Amino acid sequence: MNRLKQKIFDVEFDNPIFSASGTFGYGRDYEDFIPVNEIGAVVTKGTSLTEWKGNASPRVYETASGMLNSIGLQNPGIDHFLSKDLPWLVNNKAKVILNVAGHTIDEYQSVVEKCNSYKGKIHALEINISCPNVTEGGMAFGTNPEVVYELLSNLKRISSIPLIAKLSPNVTDVVEIAKAAESAGVDSLSLINTLSGIAIDIHKKKPVLGNIFGGLSGPAIKPVALKMVYQVSQATNLPIIGIGGIMNSTDAIEFFLAGASAVQVGTAVFINPYVHSEIVKGVDDYLDKHGYSSITEIIGLAWKE
Repeated sequence: MNRLKQKIFDVEFDNPIFSASGTFGYGRDYEDFIPVNEIGAVVTKGTSLTEWKGNASPRVYETASGMLNSIGLQNPGIDHFLSKDLPWLVNNKAKVILNVAGHTIDEYQSVVEKCNSYKGKIHALEINISCPNVTEGGMAFGTNPEVVYELLSNLKRISSIPLIAKLSPNVTDVVEIAKAAESAGVDSLSLINTLSGIAIDIHKKKPVLGNIFGGLSGPAIKPVALKMVYQVSQATNLPIIGIGGIMNSTDAIEFFLAGASAVQVGTAVFINPYVHSEIVKGVDDYLDKHGYSSITEIIGLAWKE
């Protein structure tokens, strides 16, 4: 399927259909359903400097056309990933994008520094700027353009690996945040992360989730994600990875037309673990049917024509 080959930040991906952070673990969870080398890239769960235990349960709640999750970025820490999970991914010929989480700039920097010697095995670092900044009273890094610039410019200065900034939708102006990330020198943007939400148990008369608030994902957020990709793709010169409610090839094609160079598929795998393969085939069939020789030919056509 040469039509689907896509070069982003000087890395060539066999196809632009990636897994989404937090839904695919480190790849092993789905090896019975799809070989990891058939996915464009395995985007790992958020990984921090040290082990994070995550939030109190309940952590997941199904909503209309989606789900709320409050996992709290539970993960075993970067050293565990580099010694246990990365070798398995490399052995299985996966393209690897490591999602990086932190509570302080120093924590992010330490993770990036540990990854630098693995360039070529880790193909990009996706910086989760939706994490709470403990030095700023818990406000997410990604809600303030000045803080976004400070964090990402510091990371870009020390990183030997391409950086992707993962943007939050929980902001007043996502374009302003995107431009701050671009000014900081990142190589790509991924958007969007989950929307903040809550569910309430009417019998217990209290919030369902142990952490009260959670991140909304699934089909319910697709129109919001699509709008933000459409806006940001016209406002920056960076390649964009679209995320949010992609359940099938039609959804994915909408994101390419809106300006995404690749997409990540997340919540859909909980319903259909074969979804990545089905989307790859569906997008390739669409290109063939409409006479396109490359996926690059349809990127941004919704606003270019």
